Amino acid sequence: MSFCQTFQDTVAKHPTRIALRNSEGTVVITYAEYAKRVHQIAAGFHELGVRRGDTVALMLTNRPEFHLVDTALLHLGAVPFSVYNTSSVEQIAYLFENAGNSVVMCEEQFLGTIAEAAGKVRGKIEHILKVEELADLEQSDGDDFDFEASWRAVEPDDLMTIIYTSGTTGPPKGVELTHANVAFSIESALKVPEISRAAEGTRALSYLPDAHLANRWLAHYVPVAMGMTVTTLADTKQLAPTIAALKPTMLLGVPMVWYKFKAGLEAAVAAEEGPKAKLINWALDVGSQQADALIAGRSMPPLLKAQHAIADKLVLSKLRERVGLDQMLLAVSGAAPVSPDALKFFISLGLPMAEGWGMSESCLVGTLTPLEHPRPGTVGKPLPGVEVRIADDGELLVKSAGVMRGYRNSPAQTAEAIDPDGWLHTGDVATIDQDGYVVIVDRKKELIINAAGKNMSPTNIESAIQVECGLIGSVIAIGDLRPYVTALVCLDPEASAGIDDAAALAQVEAAVERANAGLSRVEQIKKFKIVPNTWEAGGDELTPTMKLKRKPIAEKYSDLIDELYGTDDRRK
Repeated sequence: MSFCQTFQDTVAKHPTRIALRNSEGTVVITYAEYAKRVHQIAAGFHELGVRRGDTVALMLTNRPEFHLVDTALLHLGAVPFSVYNTSSVEQIAYLFENAGNSVVMCEEQFLGTIAEAAGKVRGKIEHILKVEELADLEQSDGDDFDFEASWRAVEPDDLMTIIYTSGTTGPPKGVELTHANVAFSIESALKVPEISRAAEGTRALSYLPDAHLANRWLAHYVPVAMGMTVTTLADTKQLAPTIAALKPTMLLGVPMVWYKFKAGLEAAVAAEEGPKAKLINWALDVGSQQADALIAGRSMPPLLKAQHAIADKLVLSKLRERVGLDQMLLAVSGAAPVSPDALKFFISLGLPMAEGWGMSESCLVGTLTPLEHPRPGTVGKPLPGVEVRIADDGELLVKSAGVMRGYRNSPAQTAEAIDPDGWLHTGDVATIDQDGYVVIVDRKKELIINAAGKNMSPTNIESAIQVECGLIGSVIAIGDLRPYVTALVCLDPEASAGIDDAAALAQVEAAVERANAGLSRVEQIKKFKIVPNTWEAGGDELTPTMKLKRKPIAEKYSDLIDELYGTDDRRK
């Protein structure tokens, strides 16, 4: 089945349900209105010459119009793809060359960047449209356009979108996903009770970039399949108050989002005094005991069960409500490993939280932690229809109907990623325990091998530090071919605002000391430095999806790193 058919089925089933709204509440669109505008926008693009198989670039913030335009293009059989809003002119020109699009829709704020990038493309960009003038596009009379014939002609094997990787190790690769890939991924996910129950909860939040498959999938594709209401948030600085007001029933967050929630709740608890503080700490201890039993697979003793019911009613439910997570049916941490301690913290609060793993190349479906049997430190078990195994060198291999068609215009890279038997080579080093839970060790190309030949996961070290201090925005562990591990720390500008340098340093030092207590001796951070600037998504240090650009960081901060080792650097 094509996504177009899925959309039309949902419209017929829920015509009056709200489909799209912005966080301010100034735009509210029902599914019937959604369908009408999709028809009109599709007619407008058809009049411009967009046809089946044509690629169209979108450079938009999170707003209802993204969903309208993307879905309209799919009904033409076209291939919409999104551009990260932080992309440079050169990066955008590279994407346009690779995608071969002749049409772009963007916001007025990006018009200059898009125009400059278009001038560098060998192929001609024929139309640059502003989303602010979308109403003009919808004025087409559509006399020569058979909308129903157009969307019914879209087949499962047709290309649906291109997801460009964040480019941590080189130019972005264009992951080609078909309607069949997406249909399988949704079908697989909805066979998991936790996901299907959450999707029926009807409220989703779109705040991550739509150029990232995680947001496209969880806040665009799945909501259409399930008839959910999507609220779009353009300014991520308003994430916390928006969640508190919206009370979403399903939410995906990168670890940093959950760490901020954790730090905020812990600060609120620490501020309490007297009998109330004692009650809160008692409730948190009971919640921790309940989480321990759940993680260990033990049933709760009757006394603990009774205590937990009281703790949840008096305290834990109030803490969840405080941050807008009280109606959550499924909270997922993904995109990077989350600290086991953080995961246990939220389970202790009674939050139905799981860790998941997936890739753009697998159409996001991979593994998920069962809510009834969580196991912090793992990414759970394979979703229905997904096979996993470990290669001889420790690399995780995946096979499913969700595996991409290939990398756009790159048969050599495609052949390297997908072997003749259909196994996707993920680039992640992993293990699988006797119960089928997958443990991601780290990226194959990012493992630290110190001067003594010891292999370590930098992500594990970084996560251990980051979860211990709400001031930390990013941290990178250094140690490849070095005698010991050091770190560069970047403070979160919002969390550290108003805190003097000495106080910030003291908090980070304490966090490193606590993190070291849980790390093996060889993994422990011996020295660290706080960098003087902010690392932003899409900048020199971070990809648009907040992944560390390890090589550029090592080059840019080489003097700072050398200071951390001095005469101890045995590479000299």
